[in-house]
Amino acid sequence: MRYIGNKENIIDKIHNILTVNGVSGESFFDFFSGTTNVAKFYKKLGYTVSSSDIMYMSFCLQKAYIENNDEPQFASLISTLQLSSQSLLFSTPLEVVVDYLNSIDDVEGFIYQNYTPDGTANLEIPRMYFSSENGKRIDAIRQQIESWKIKALITDSEYYILLTCLIESVSFYANISGVYAAFQKKWDPRATKKFMLRPIKTINNNKLNQVYNADSMCIADKITTDILYLDPPYNERQYLPNYHILETIAKYDNPEIKGVTGMRKYGNEKSLFCNAKTAIESLNYIARTANYKHLVLSYNSEGIMKQEDILAILSQYGNVRLEQFQYARFKSNSNGLSKTKKHIFEQLYILSK
Repeated sequence: MRYIGNKENIIDKIHNILTVNGVSGESFFDFFSGTTNVAKFYKKLGYTVSSSDIMYMSFCLQKAYIENNDEPQFASLISTLQLSSQSLLFSTPLEVVVDYLNSIDDVEGFIYQNYTPDGTANLEIPRMYFSSENGKRIDAIRQQIESWKIKALITDSEYYILLTCLIESVSFYANISGVYAAFQKKWDPRATKKFMLRPIKTINNNKLNQVYNADSMCIADKITTDILYLDPPYNERQYLPNYHILETIAKYDNPEIKGVTGMRKYGNEKSLFCNAKTAIESLNYIARTANYKHLVLSYNSEGIMKQEDILAILSQYGNVRLEQFQYARFKSNSNGLSKTKKHIFEQLYILSK
């Protein structure tokens, strides 16, 4: 899944560095969970994992991957669907339901009406986030999932698993360069392919894992963990504008939208880490308030918090080490004055009490 700050390709490196520095334990809290890749990694290692994010689309992923341990059975749903005995015999329940959703009739819903060229043909600049056909496919699947939930044909866990399948599948067909803050003016080849929902894989660690859809700052005083992992925004760009369509697909709340890109309002979902002054104040609050053995700040060498300020704040609360390594720049950031800089440094500030 394309996502700014996604640690999927570097989490092994991060883990190795933390291990060498003696950062271990039994519990792990992913404070800004995003795509949940870090939380999933530590869940697979057997940690009791907690995670949080202010965005609802992230919460859906957390519910499916982190809180949930069980393969969905769809016991109430499958008996109501007209399915062949062959599909039931050779597929998992999730695969059966995903195949069914891929076969339902199109619907001209909110996504089609607001983020496809046919649905926005009346605009001066029609929006090209999805092909018109794929916009209808996304609407049909999202509405069917919600209908099953309302009719109590799927459990809470099954609901979030299906939403996660949809959220993650959308990224493979979106006509964007990296984020949803803008659409491309010409069709990306993958955006013209027929939308197909893809199943996800469940992770079971037999632990009671907890997830939160909250401003992480509001739950800092409730945290007790061995490892507190912070991966906050590192520049002035808020996350929700970059992923507003995924948030809308997750909530499917028919929001008021505006502008060329059809942006939803996000005034109540702004991160304090997108401002240099409030970011360092927030870091200080977390380090002072939360209960942990190790605090790990995963940051960017181009971040708005200065290295000397971070070290000064964290050193008040224990021993601090700084480790860093080079990695490839996220594609959507390879522009402007930084276009010639293909690599940046991941910085790990490791605070041990």
